[in-house]
Amino acid sequence: MGRLESGTSLQIPALTGKVILVTGGTSGLGSEIVLQLSQHNPEHILFTGRNHDGANRLIQTINSATQTRVTFIPCDFTSLTSVKKAGDAIASAASRLDLVFCNAGVMAVPKGTTEDGYEIQFGINHLAHALLIEVLLPTLLRTAESPGSDVRIVFTTSLGFTFATTIDFPHLRSEHDMGILGALKRYGQSKLANILYARQLAEHYPSIVSVSVHPGIVKTGMASRFSTFYRYFIKLATIGRQVSVTEGSKNQLWAATTGRESIKNGQFYEPVGKVGRRTSASRDDKLAAELWAWTEEQLKGFM
Repeated sequence: MGRLESGTSLQIPALTGKVILVTGGTSGLGSEIVLQLSQHNPEHILFTGRNHDGANRLIQTINSATQTRVTFIPCDFTSLTSVKKAGDAIASAASRLDLVFCNAGVMAVPKGTTEDGYEIQFGINHLAHALLIEVLLPTLLRTAESPGSDVRIVFTTSLGFTFATTIDFPHLRSEHDMGILGALKRYGQSKLANILYARQLAEHYPSIVSVSVHPGIVKTGMASRFSTFYRYFIKLATIGRQVSVTEGSKNQLWAATTGRESIKNGQFYEPVGKVGRRTSASRDDKLAAELWAWTEEQLKGFM
C-alpha cells in the first residue's frame, strides 16, 4: 500500500491512469503528498513551487523508488502572471486532471502585498489558487465528463479560519493592518476564503468534488519564518497537539482517495475525514457568493 506510517491507518487505492497536481510540492505537506501518491502508480504527478533544488531532490527520490512520471512546474504564487503561466504549462502538459491539491500557502507572515498589490496571505492562499483553478477548469471539466472519472479539488485550510468573522474586501488591495494579532487575523481571512471558495466551486461545478481540509497542527518548516512573538505564541497554543508531516498529510490524502460515497461535495473536513466545525462566517452563503463575485472580478485581467 505504500509508505504511510503512524497513527490512523489510511488505505490509498491504486491510482492507475490518474493525473495529479500538487501546489507547493517542494517541501512540507506538499512534498509528502507527492511522495505518498507516487507509491500508488498514478500516470503523472505535476507539482509547483519556487525551490528548484527541493524539486530536483524530490524527483530523484521518486525516480529511485518508482516508475511514476513526475514534473516540476516553477511558479511564484505572489505573482498572478506567474500563476497564469504555470497554469497554461500544466494544461499543455496534461490532457486530463483527476486530482488537484491546492496546498501552497503562507501563515502569519508580516504585513505585505503580492506583486499585484493584494494582501500577501490572501493573495497567495486564496487568489493565486483561484486563478490556477480558473485556468485549469476546461481540463478538469473535460476529465469529469470521461467515463468512470472522479475529479477532486482539495484545498488546504486551517482552523485558523476561526480568527475571521468576515472577509474585509475593501482592504484586500493593501497590507491591511489589523492591529494586535493582525498576522493571524489576515491568515484567518485567507483560510476562511478556502472553505467558502470550495463550497462555491461545488455549487457552480457539481461534476467536480471540491472540499477543504484542515491537516492538523503540523510540524513543518513554516514556523521558522514566523516572528519571534508568533513562533512562541503558536508553540504555546499548540503544545501537545502538533503532528508529523506524514500524519498531517492524511486528511488531504483521505479527501482525494476515499470512496465517493464517503465524501460530500463542498464540505470542510478535520482529521481524518470528520466533518469540521463551523462558525457563522463559514456558514454564510451570502459571504461565500460575495467572495466568488469578488474573485471573478479580480481575475478578469488574467484570463
